[in-house]
Amino acid sequence: MLVFFALMAAAALACNLTEQPPPTLPPRPSPTPPPTIGYTPLAPNQLPEEASTTQPQSNMFSLLNEIDTNLLMGHVQTLQGFGTRHFASPYDQSYFGVGAARDYIYAQFEDIYRQSQGNFQVSPPQPFNFDYNGQGYTGYNLIGILNGTEAGAGVLVIGAHYDSLSLDFQNSVANAPSANDNGSGVAALIEIARVMSLRPHRQTLVFVAFGAEEIGRRGSIAFVRDYVQAYNLPMIGMINLDIIGSSTGPDGQYNNRQIRLYSTGPNESPSRQLARTLDLLDVIYAPDMDIVIEDAEDRVNRYSDHMSFSEVGYPAVRFIEAIENRDRQHNSSDVSSAIQPEYLTSATRAILGCITALADGPRSPVNISLRINGDSTQTLFWDPVPGAVSYLVVLRTPGSLEYNDWFEMNETSTIWDGFVPTRYESIAIASRDANGLLGPFSSEYRIP
Repeated sequence: MLVFFALMAAAALACNLTEQPPPTLPPRPSPTPPPTIGYTPLAPNQLPEEASTTQPQSNMFSLLNEIDTNLLMGHVQTLQGFGTRHFASPYDQSYFGVGAARDYIYAQFEDIYRQSQGNFQVSPPQPFNFDYNGQGYTGYNLIGILNGTEAGAGVLVIGAHYDSLSLDFQNSVANAPSANDNGSGVAALIEIARVMSLRPHRQTLVFVAFGAEEIGRRGSIAFVRDYVQAYNLPMIGMINLDIIGSSTGPDGQYNNRQIRLYSTGPNESPSRQLARTLDLLDVIYAPDMDIVIEDAEDRVNRYSDHMSFSEVGYPAVRFIEAIENRDRQHNSSDVSSAIQPEYLTSATRAILGCITALADGPRSPVNISLRINGDSTQTLFWDPVPGAVSYLVVLRTPGSLEYNDWFEMNETSTIWDGFVPTRYESIAIASRDANGLLGPFSSEYRIP
């Protein structure tokens, strides 16, 4: 049964189920021929005999080009223009404070609903109550949903916090434009939702702009408790976008080719496996932006909304730019002129490519097993996946944060002498469809 999120007119949200898939919308025509997708780091003489060195093409290139830099920067500048998005700033003003930001994001979601011909469903703002310094407050999460077309495909949450804070954090009206932290993440969230709303997806996607992140992740904690856990949503993972707009750091540092990815450990955790999956999908579909997997849940003594998911067992990751300039955080210098539009666009495209593969690619193989043969070889088996024309087998060396080698198979088994624990610690497999799109990777199979 398809997962669908409907609204309640009252303060709480309700979750309804529907049998009707969203309308099928044709993808936009590609303005340029898509590139051939396929990477084989192992030399041909190192591969199993059955391995394929050619793969079908994917139209991902044209999809990523739908990300609009002007729209991204327009969102950043509008959010900056509200002066502050402090959790205690006014909710009743049109051009100032967190209420104005809430209403703007909600209006953007409604625009996406209209452009998608109703495919993108919009919930009323989700209220959540909390105490801070002995005083009660109400915050709001903004939620948009793309209902999946395949029963049992699960739910992927994409989130970004929209509140801001100044160093004078008790002052609710102090200047806190927060263009990068986290206008950049909200802009990417809205733009990814817009692009993805124009076509159906196998998996259900939930886009959330969280409130009150800056004072202890109040919004995302409430969303997990009152939404995800309350309705037992079949979570596949959570992708958090927080500070993704600048390629320049302090002292003239510059890095426009990398973006960091944080996830809770240990190295075999579901969150870390999600990070490895995103890293390899990025290599294949958006090689202009290199993901750097960090061996940590977040920066030292810092936090973000992905932790509200991973701390209760859901796979979750946080994207953040490669170089932070702490001098431009939580003060009046965090403005749009310090954001590099090209970097924000590249980061958004890379994240869109990863989300598309997770949401639209064929399901991952199951029942992976390894049989030791009578000679020096081993036979790797897995169950066939409906709609798959080939399978990407990835291998991770002992202790590595990322997948190190991979090869492609047209069959569901292969004989090789390389599946040994001194060389590789684990194996994961993804399916590729006839359109050239990879899906999510399986859980890792540890080589005995």
